[in-house]
Amino acid sequence: MQVRTLGCSGGIGGELRTTCFQVDDDILIDAGTGLGNLSLEQMKGIRHIFLTHSHLDHLAGIPLMVDSIFGDITEPVVVHAAPATLAALREHIFNWVIWPDFSILPTASRPVIRFEAMQPGEVVELDGRRIEMIEVNHVVPGVAYCIEKGVKTFAFSGDTTTNDTLWPALNRHARLDALVVECAFADEDEALSQKAFHYCPRTLIADLAKLNHRPRIYITHLKPGAEDRIVAQLQARLPDLELRRLSGGQLIRL
Repeated sequence: MQVRTLGCSGGIGGELRTTCFQVDDDILIDAGTGLGNLSLEQMKGIRHIFLTHSHLDHLAGIPLMVDSIFGDITEPVVVHAAPATLAALREHIFNWVIWPDFSILPTASRPVIRFEAMQPGEVVELDGRRIEMIEVNHVVPGVAYCIEKGVKTFAFSGDTTTNDTLWPALNRHARLDALVVECAFADEDEALSQKAFHYCPRTLIADLAKLNHRPRIYITHLKPGAEDRIVAQLQARLPDLELRRLSGGQLIRL
């Protein structure tokens, strides 16, 4: 299994792109502006998109992608998400005002995209990969994903703050090789992080103590301009942890 970081920033500007990860060649986890780093041919190979929640920085690429590949695919791209996230997509994006409804284009029987609801705890199996949805704690309904392929296990937290749902779910797996976890704000902005339901270094480190595994840890979703402070605060608190700042284009091989 290979995870390619197409976007991992908490904002845009210059080289920064928002959250999107490509698993092997055919799966996306979230579809923020990082999706635009795929070529047209690579977009045509995407068969499944798993969304963590309904915020724009995690799904902005979907409308433009399906429009770009509209005439070149024979099967719909399946968008997997919690029911509340799919409802938001239908109501606020694919509503004929912001964007055409590609779930019924070119016809209702042969659409470009198909929405498929998942519930926390549910597992989707795709060509030897088991993708589990896990509830997390965000300002809108949010989820994480844990992916197993063979003996390797990868997890992505999505957007979240302090919770007691992600960590027990990950502990139930026999192993965890790599964890991508958000930390959007520096410690001096902890009050804002709490209002936005994001981690800061202090709260993330408190939650990492709930994890029984010792995976490689990649930090994502850092706010532009605060990246170095956030990483320095994390490393100062946990100098012995294998912790890395994620960057655009980075490959996570498992």
